Amino acid sequence: MKHALNASDIVLIDGSPHRVGEEIADKFVQGDRVIGLSGGQLLHIPQTDLRIIEDAVTRSVVAFNELKSTSADQVTQFFEEFALRLGDDQIFGQIQSVNAADVVDAKSRGRSTTRLLLTESMRRDMIAALLTWSQTPQVDGSILNTTDHSSWNVSAVKSPLGVVAFVFEGRPNVFADATGVLRSGNSCVFRIGSDALLTAQAIMELAVLPALSTSGLPQGAVTLVESRSHASGWALFSDRRVSLAIARGSGTAVAQLGAVAQQHGIAASLHGTGGAWMIAGEHADARWFEQVVENSLDRKVCNTLNVCCVVQSRATELVPVFAEALARAASNRESHAVLHLDTAASQLLSEVPNSMTCLDLTRPELANEWEWEDSPECSLVVVESIQEAIALFNKYAPKFIVSVISEDSSELDHVWREADAPFVGNGMTRWVDGQFALDKPELGLSNWQSGRILGRGGILSGDSVFSVRYVADQRNAELHR
Repeated sequence: MKHALNASDIVLIDGSPHRVGEEIADKFVQGDRVIGLSGGQLLHIPQTDLRIIEDAVTRSVVAFNELKSTSADQVTQFFEEFALRLGDDQIFGQIQSVNAADVVDAKSRGRSTTRLLLTESMRRDMIAALLTWSQTPQVDGSILNTTDHSSWNVSAVKSPLGVVAFVFEGRPNVFADATGVLRSGNSCVFRIGSDALLTAQAIMELAVLPALSTSGLPQGAVTLVESRSHASGWALFSDRRVSLAIARGSGTAVAQLGAVAQQHGIAASLHGTGGAWMIAGEHADARWFEQVVENSLDRKVCNTLNVCCVVQSRATELVPVFAEALARAASNRESHAVLHLDTAASQLLSEVPNSMTCLDLTRPELANEWEWEDSPECSLVVVESIQEAIALFNKYAPKFIVSVISEDSSELDHVWREADAPFVGNGMTRWVDGQFALDKPELGLSNWQSGRILGRGGILSGDSVFSVRYVADQRNAELHR
């Protein structure tokens, strides 16, 4: 890269000219890097972040090679030791003290702390996840299938992938998720959201590194990127030594990180845009509908109910039921609900609960994922039929989760066949979670916004991060083509 950039300089992105701009030109110095993304966006990576990532990935690469000579029992011991340290009240108390400081700092900057706070519940979940990994069979060497011939056979064998890079939102429990890739023989390097960096450093120092040492695994097997800069994430996902880049967080940030990885030829697994949909069919049970709506709005995460479609034939009954369920979800949080309604739904809601604000909704707004902290927020539309609901889902939804509320299995089958969703159910939307649904800590949940996923499901877990190699066992020297 040249020693300096000028705001008048032109760079080519996808063959089209784009000006550098003053903001990047003023900051750029020799040794920095600029990445151009499709659409004309330029990303500036300072050399400081490049050096941090160079060091972190190098340690992870070295560790990956060293892991090849370690045993499954050592990996099991790592997870057990990690869980043991989190279960130690004295150690966890020290981590919580650091986390409390992170929370205070985040609140002072107006940041959400819903996922940042390290609670006893999060502690239990992390320990449970680590113990799950400790009891999971080692992936490396597992045979997927064998094709037998008369004098030889060929086996497809699971094998480690390499360095797995993560960029996570600021959630302390991501350690239990990320370290799961050790069970499949991989090393991991990750950047956590800046709000949780001090907490992450404390967990590394007090739990992860001691567990690696005790089990005899290389220290670089789990590497934390010591940077608050977003640019460090771009640098990480542009390092071609990374075998898989996994991003979790907001939709825009995840899409940007994915674009960086894919531009550099790195496989990416993206887990960003969320917002679940629900369709109440002609044969919906009103009580069932009411309960699953409430249970789909207990907190705001990617699988929280965001849009509900009610067929016209049941709208008079079910629109008020939905409003009451939403109001109760808000009451459970001692907060106020926000309901976005189209004209047809609004006309059927003659009495609005006191703890609810109603706003007009246009069809294009069905694409909005409502972000809320304590006050549940949702969209409600009336549709002519299940077919119209499916069409709206395929047009406006993030192609993620759809739940069909109906006593008639044919309505569920209809949605399963035609809705472009990787997750389909008949109740609450919050079931979409690796730990809850599959008893496996998840690395993330993928939607189908960029098309269906080749060869795997939308729940990515530590033991599903592997490559496939083939080994031939020949028993006859005269074998020839």
